[in-house]
Amino acid sequence: MAEDIRGGDGGFVRADQIDLKSLDEQLNRHLTRALTLEKKKQEEAEVREIPVRHEWEIDPSKLVIKSVIARGTFGTVHRGIYDGQDVAVKLLDWGEEGHRTQAEIASLRAAFAQEVSVWHKLDHPNVTKFIGATMGASELNIQKDNGHFNAPRNVCCVVVEYLPGGALKNFLIKNRRRKLAFKVVIQLALDLARGLSYLHSKKIVHRDVKTENMLLDKNRTVKIADFGVARIEASNPNEMTGETGTLGYMAPEVLNGSPYNRKCDVYSFGICLWEIYCCDMPYPDLSFSELTSAVVRQNLRPEIPRCCPSSLANVMKRCWDANPDRRPEMDEVVSMLEAIDTSKGGGMIPLDQSQGCFCFRRHRGP
Repeated sequence: MAEDIRGGDGGFVRADQIDLKSLDEQLNRHLTRALTLEKKKQEEAEVREIPVRHEWEIDPSKLVIKSVIARGTFGTVHRGIYDGQDVAVKLLDWGEEGHRTQAEIASLRAAFAQEVSVWHKLDHPNVTKFIGATMGASELNIQKDNGHFNAPRNVCCVVVEYLPGGALKNFLIKNRRRKLAFKVVIQLALDLARGLSYLHSKKIVHRDVKTENMLLDKNRTVKIADFGVARIEASNPNEMTGETGTLGYMAPEVLNGSPYNRKCDVYSFGICLWEIYCCDMPYPDLSFSELTSAVVRQNLRPEIPRCCPSSLANVMKRCWDANPDRRPEMDEVVSMLEAIDTSKGGGMIPLDQSQGCFCFRRHRGP
C-alpha cells in the first residue's frame, strides 16, 4: 500500500499522487530568490566599502613635492610638480596619532574640506587657480636632499598654481623705502578689488583678506589665495560671528564678536589699500588688546599721508567705515578705482624724485 503524506489542508495525500515536478520548480524558485537577495546584499556592502572619490581629488602618484616656500602653524607650503606642471603644495600635517586629540583632527579635517569645497569651484584671473587636493594620502612623494620619503599618514594637501612673484606683503616690504609708482598702486588695488568682487558675486566671504594672502604672478598680477576660513555667506548674519581673520585687518564688528557679512572683506580691503599705497604695516606698535579697543571704541584707522590723492583716500575711508552698511560693495570699489587718473602721478613717488615723499617718513620713520 502506498505511503500517505499529510497535505496542506490537513488531510492526507497518497505519495504516488504527489506532483514531484511542481515541487521541484517551487523549490528552485525559492532558492533563486534567496540567492538573488544574498547577492544584492553583498553588492550593496561592497559599494559602501568603496571610498567616494571627489571631483577635486588628484592622483598622488603624479605629484612630486620639493622645497619649502613657507611654514605655518599646521603645515608647510612647498614648490612641486603635478603631471608636469609647476605647482604650489600646501601640506597640512596634523601630527602622528597621540599628538592630537580626535576632536582636534576632526576639526582640522573639517577646515580642510571647507577650504577645498570653496576653492575648487572658483575661476577668475585674480584668484589663484585650484588644481586639486588629497585627503589622508600616505603615498605622497616628497623630494629632500636628492632623496625621497613618504609623507606621514595624517597629511592632506592642497595643490594650486605656482606663482613666482610670491606674497604681495613681501613685495611691499621690499619697496618700503622707495615706495611704488601711483599707476602700480592702482593696478595692484584693482586686481585685488576685482578678485573680491568676484568672490562676493559667488556669495563667498573670504574672512582673512590681507596682503600676506595675496600672491603675484610673473606679470605682477595679484591673485587671492588661502581660503582656509572662507565661507558661503549666511543669509542670516547672526550665523557668522566670532573673531575670524588677522589682527590689523579685522573689521570692528568682527573684533567685537558681532554678526557680520561680506562687508568685513571690504573693511580689510581698505586696510590693504592703505598698505599698498604706503608700502608699510598698519599699527606696528600696538598690542592685541590695545588695537582691538582702539579700532572698536576709538575708531582708530591707519594715518593717510598728506600726499595721498583725495580720490584714493576717499576709497580707503569709505571701505573702513565703522558702519558696515555705509561701506561700498566691492564692484563699486572697482568702479571708483577705475575712475582714478594715474597719468599725472599722485603717488608716494613724485614725478621729480626717484624715491618716496618725505611727508610720510616724518610720521613713520626711515
